[in-house]
Amino acid sequence: MTKLEYKDIRPSPIAGQWYPGNPSHLAKDIDEMIEAADPVEIPGEIKALIVPHAGYIYSGPTAARAFKQVQGKHYDRVVVVSPMHHLYREPVLTTAHDAYQTPLGEIPVDREMLAALEAQMPVSAIRRDPEHSLEIELPFLQRVLDGSFELIPLMLRDQTFGTAEKLGEVLGNILEKTTDTLLVASSDLSHFYSDKEARQIDQVMVKQISNNDPKGVIRVEEERRAFACGRGAIAAILIAAGKLGANRVEIIDYSTSADTSGDTHSVVGYVSAALYKSF
Repeated sequence: MTKLEYKDIRPSPIAGQWYPGNPSHLAKDIDEMIEAADPVEIPGEIKALIVPHAGYIYSGPTAARAFKQVQGKHYDRVVVVSPMHHLYREPVLTTAHDAYQTPLGEIPVDREMLAALEAQMPVSAIRRDPEHSLEIELPFLQRVLDGSFELIPLMLRDQTFGTAEKLGEVLGNILEKTTDTLLVASSDLSHFYSDKEARQIDQVMVKQISNNDPKGVIRVEEERRAFACGRGAIAAILIAAGKLGANRVEIIDYSTSADTSGDTHSVVGYVSAALYKSF
């Protein structure tokens, strides 16, 4: 498909606010974050990434360390699962548009795979959504991946384990016979604790991720011992990646907003990780 064929495009509601709206400035910022990211050796085939979704000035460096792991790789499609922070009734949402727009260009939506997903579970399509947590990952993907890709965008309003488990299993089912698919879970961790408190609380959630425990990710939030605004997205991607062969999790980076802002009184926690099939 060419750019001219995308007639129904979701415009970006966050470009110029959460990340630079100027294409040259955006590309430069992403390239610099990727270049500055320390390499991490992943002894296997990466199936999925977990990345944060705050503004680039806060969580960009932690996200960059994960996205660096797939730099130069080609994927036919990318599944991005995020929370839905806004008030919608539907448990699982996607876009009704044919493509997403960022300053770096347009990304077509994989309608065929979405139809296969919708045949196995309810997914509600919405127009002109204001959600930042899915879109924020797209410029990174556009910049680091080799060539174009199609997008399966999914946003969870219901983040119970039942919904996450169903979505993860269905994604695994429809993707297990395909190749060249990358899964991405978008989530931040605790919000507005002191830096010291946040680092202690967040390690409880990071441990669940490291243990590849999707039930634990949901459980520790329900028990109010740790927090992740995209806990359902993380759990779903852990399950889906497992069905695609991932059997290991590597925590790539952890930070808080204090690392870039200097404000230690009220912070947000960030983690990035790779889910991979070990050699």
